[in-house]
Amino acid sequence: MPVGLYEATGWLSSRGNLVLPLALTLWIAWGDLKTRRIPNYLTLGTALAGLAYNSFNHGLPGLANGVLGMLLGFAFLILPYLWGGMGAGDVKALAALGAWLGPQLTVFLFCYMGMAGGLMALGYLLWQGILWEKVKQGWIFLVNLVLCRPDGLAKTPPPSQLTEGIPYGVAIAVGMVVLVGMGASS
Repeated sequence: MPVGLYEATGWLSSRGNLVLPLALTLWIAWGDLKTRRIPNYLTLGTALAGLAYNSFNHGLPGLANGVLGMLLGFAFLILPYLWGGMGAGDVKALAALGAWLGPQLTVFLFCYMGMAGGLMALGYLLWQGILWEKVKQGWIFLVNLVLCRPDGLAKTPPPSQLTEGIPYGVAIAVGMVVLVGMGASS
């Protein structure tokens, strides 16, 4: 076997458990970019397939691991969703991927996608020319929070324009690509 093919086979075999979730994540990102929505059939199918995969390959402990990963993925994003920072599809997508990955890899995915999402948001605000306005709003919010004045003197100025937001499915996909590239295994 040629050396390059041998190395590629070794690389793939060490990450084989992540290939299908990666493909599903890229599908999620593509749909989120195209329609700004992540369909329920995709998140539900991903979750069920992840639970079935873990159950089939690892029995009851694998199923429990998948359920824990799914619950952890949900827990990570439910507050940002409730605060209006992201859509329900993003929450369901991370939960569904957690069903594949289990709790440990879900934590890694959350960290990687958080970094990717932060960079995407920063780039978007720079591109829109509203970064400084958002920094000022955040600073006023932080000062009010530290001084315990939620209704205090300094009010956050109303935004001059609403930000559309970013398709966070792309950040999830970037995080998944990094996870696969790092060679994490469950």
